[in-house]
Amino acid sequence: MIWKYKKSVMSGRIMSVTTLMPRRVSQLQSGHTFAEVMVGMGVLGVMIVSLYAGFTSGFAVVRVARENLRATQILEERMEVLRLVKWDDLRAGFIPTTFTAPFSVNAQTNSTPSDFTYSGTVTITNAISDTSYSDNLRLIQIDLQWTSGNVVRERQMTTYVSQYGMQNYIY
Repeated sequence: MIWKYKKSVMSGRIMSVTTLMPRRVSQLQSGHTFAEVMVGMGVLGVMIVSLYAGFTSGFAVVRVARENLRATQILEERMEVLRLVKWDDLRAGFIPTTFTAPFSVNAQTNSTPSDFTYSGTVTITNAISDTSYSDNLRLIQIDLQWTSGNVVRERQMTTYVSQYGMQNYIY
């Protein structure tokens, strides 16, 4: 901008400042250089790649969380079924030792090629080696395994079941 000063005739001091219209923009500044454009494009490229990587890892974390949640649901369901079984039937011959469960709850109707199955094993053993109480307490362990991508994942749930339950100890 070009400044124009008005001076007072009597005192010689500056009384007001006014501005003139700026010169044409093309005369005052020039365009960006090639190096500036390349640096800007490099920064933009890094930002886009980072954004894409963030979305990719976010979706992967959500997928693994869904798989873990479903595995926990399967383990909890199997464990609750075993808690409802009579004590005399709580043995390895009566309870199936292996099972499979689908990832999708309604896999029979909405099966997709990306769905997979969880495979599990049930182990029922005596919980302690003490002969006086070993026939009254069972250790139930359920192992679950599935393949997510190229990674084999596992979950496990363990509980004890007593023949007489808690009532003999509390009441």
